[in-house]
Amino acid sequence: MMTQMVLRRIGIGFATLIVVSIIVFIGTSVLPGDVAQIILGQSATPATLAQLRSELGLDQPGYIRYFIWLGDMASGDLGTSKAGGASIVSLTSGRLGNTMMMAGIVSLISIPLSVALGLWAAMHPGTWLDRVITFGTLSTISVPEFFIATILVLVLAVELHWLPAIAYMSGDETGWQLMKALAMPLLTLVIVVSAQMIRMTRAGILNVMSSPYIEMAILKGVPRRRIILRHALLNAIGPIVNVIALNLAYLVSGVVIVETIFAYPGLAKLMIDGVQTRDLPLVQACAMIFCATYVVLILIADVASILSNPRLRHPK
Repeated sequence: MMTQMVLRRIGIGFATLIVVSIIVFIGTSVLPGDVAQIILGQSATPATLAQLRSELGLDQPGYIRYFIWLGDMASGDLGTSKAGGASIVSLTSGRLGNTMMMAGIVSLISIPLSVALGLWAAMHPGTWLDRVITFGTLSTISVPEFFIATILVLVLAVELHWLPAIAYMSGDETGWQLMKALAMPLLTLVIVVSAQMIRMTRAGILNVMSSPYIEMAILKGVPRRRIILRHALLNAIGPIVNVIALNLAYLVSGVVIVETIFAYPGLAKLMIDGVQTRDLPLVQACAMIFCATYVVLILIADVASILSNPRLRHPK
C-alpha cells in the first residue's frame, strides 16, 4: 500500500508538470508585445521583422512550438534568450544559486525557530506567552510581505541607518559584508515564513493532544513536556512537514516581491526582467524551474507524511 501511494504521488507530480507546462506556454504566448519588435526597435521594417520572427521560430504554429520547447526542456536544453542571445542556462545558473543560497539561509533560521516556538506555545497553552506568539503569527499572516518589507526598510534603513535598503551584491562579499547585504531580505523572509510554520506546529501538536492515548498518558501523570516531545510530535510530523515544504517552495518560487523590493539578483527577479523584455524562453524556463521545485518539495513532504504514518508502514 505504501509503495502504491508513493508511486501515485510521483505520477501526480509528473502530470502536474505537464499541465503546468501547457499553462506556462499558453500564458507566455499571449503576453502583449513582440520580442522581434523589441530586439530590432521601432525603426524596423516589416520585412526585417518577418525575417527575424522566422529565425526565432515565432512564425510556426503554437502546438509545434510547444512540443519542440517541451522536448528541449526534457533534454535539459533551456534554449537561448531571445532578447540578449545568451544561453538561458548561463543566465539562470548564477541567479538560481543566489535564490538557493537565500532559501537555504532562511530555512536554517526559520525551521528550528518555528518548530521551537510552536512547541513552546503548545507546551504552555493559554499562557501570556502562547497568546503573544499566536497574536504575532496571526498578525504576520494577515499582512502581505511587501508591507513587512516596507516597514523594515523605513525602520532599519531610513530611520536607524542600521542596514542597507538594497541587497546590492558585487560578487566579492564575504562574511559580515555578505550578511549585511542580505540582512533585509533575510529578515523579511524569516518573518513571513516562520509565522505559518509556528502556527501549524502549535495547531498540529494541540490536535494530537486530544487523542485518547495522550489523555491516558496525562492521567498516568506523565509530564506534559515528555508527552509532547516523545509522543505528540512524532504523530504531528506529517502536517508540520507539509507546511515546511510549502514554505520552502515559496522561498524558491514565491519571492518575486521580496527580490524586486530589495533588488536582489535572484531567479524571480530574472523572470520579472524577462517579462519586461518579452523574453518568452527565459520566462518559460524560470516558470518551469519554479514549478519543478515546488512539485519536488511537495512530493518529498507527501512521502515523509506516508513514511511517518505507522498504519501505512505496518498495514494489517
